[in-house]
Amino acid sequence: MATIKIAHNSPSHANPSELETNIAQALFDLESSVSDLKAALRPLQFSSAKEIDVGHGKKAIVIFVPVPLLVGFHKVQQRLTRELEKKFSDRHVVFIGQRRILPLPGRRSRVQQKRPRSRTLTAVHDAILSDLVYPTEIVGKRIRTKEDGHKVIKVFLDAKERAGVDYKVDTFGDVYRKLTGKSVIFEFPSVSSEGH
Repeated sequence: MATIKIAHNSPSHANPSELETNIAQALFDLESSVSDLKAALRPLQFSSAKEIDVGHGKKAIVIFVPVPLLVGFHKVQQRLTRELEKKFSDRHVVFIGQRRILPLPGRRSRVQQKRPRSRTLTAVHDAILSDLVYPTEIVGKRIRTKEDGHKVIKVFLDAKERAGVDYKVDTFGDVYRKLTGKSVIFEFPSVSSEGH
């Protein structure tokens, strides 16, 4: 019964992994037991889930969500993350939209339609970054190229949300590197008291 929480068009729906079954069951239990989450959770489903090692013997659970349902997850994400992290102890839970990157159309490609900007590699990686840190807002971004040619992305998060995500910042960096292959450092800019 809990597999209804896994999207029907997802390959995980037919043969879900043990982790996906556990997450589906947890979402189903939350929907049936917590009355104020019931209406918000009923239409929500996820595509797949993955466990990622984030160093120091810790793991993170990345739950991939169909993009149209992402707004629904955002409405209850903080509460849902708290409940799921209680259930899966010692593991951080993050929600990311399941997006597709389309290749650059080549000379031999038979595609008639122009590739949408939202399907480019850059757009998808930026969207993954903002999904990862939600509900914290990204207030700035710097890309630093080192002498050996590899790039480090510095992302500045809203300092007002620091208390809520400070313990997860390392997890965000490791998950982003595993998903995209890019190194990222998260920082909170110091807020000056004087007005500009």
